[in-house]
Amino acid sequence: MQPDQPSQRALHVLTTTTTTEEAARDADVAVLPVGSFEQHGDHLPLSTDTLIACIVARQVAEAYDLMLLPPVTIACSHEHAGWRGTVSISAATLYAVLKDIAASLRASGVPKLLIVSGHGGNYVLAHIAQEASVDGRNVAIFPDRRDWHQARIAAGMDVLDGHEDMHAGELETSILLHAYPEVVRDSYRTADHVDEAGHPHYLTTGLRAYTPTGVLGRPSLATADKGAKVLADLTARAAAHVNLLRSDFTPPLR
Repeated sequence: MQPDQPSQRALHVLTTTTTTEEAARDADVAVLPVGSFEQHGDHLPLSTDTLIACIVARQVAEAYDLMLLPPVTIACSHEHAGWRGTVSISAATLYAVLKDIAASLRASGVPKLLIVSGHGGNYVLAHIAQEASVDGRNVAIFPDRRDWHQARIAAGMDVLDGHEDMHAGELETSILLHAYPEVVRDSYRTADHVDEAGHPHYLTTGLRAYTPTGVLGRPSLATADKGAKVLADLTARAAAHVNLLRSDFTPPLR
């Protein structure tokens, strides 16, 4: 389906609460969606990872009464630089932005941060969580690889290997078919591209060395029902991460 007008539901990617409402909520954990702006083949928008991060973050925030933040929409997408429209910032810039956000939250009385990442290439997020949590459980990254894998199983997906279905494939297309079907172009039905080599050096070569279209996966297998099941499973799995952030922790003596 080809979108003619921007969806009014696109407003759902932004939080519209007021300062009074957040004061009343008095959340101890904020949730920050971090996406990207990068090619997703012919059938998904450049904002795919940001949309998915926002969808997951909103459901998690509502389920566990967290403070929902607006998304970081441009991140580290350098492996997609071979396609028009992709925009990246450096890992150092993303690191600095997220460190500043976490510090600002602490200053305003929200001590913990759950980062919901919609782009696997944002590797620097792991280092942010590690460093911020040396003196306590302060930052967590969600979903992790196990969360995504278990969500694929729960949804009954045909492709369970996240490396095979890495980009613009069954998983991402299913989520958007469920949440924002108007942004998914009909070409997803014939957009499959399976890389038999396993794209072992894509961080050095870029993805264009392994796919002419930008797709790595089988979007033709996607359904809205699978997308709904993925999101439901991820929302449930977020409890472990939120509870970990909220649990008491005294770091060992040095």
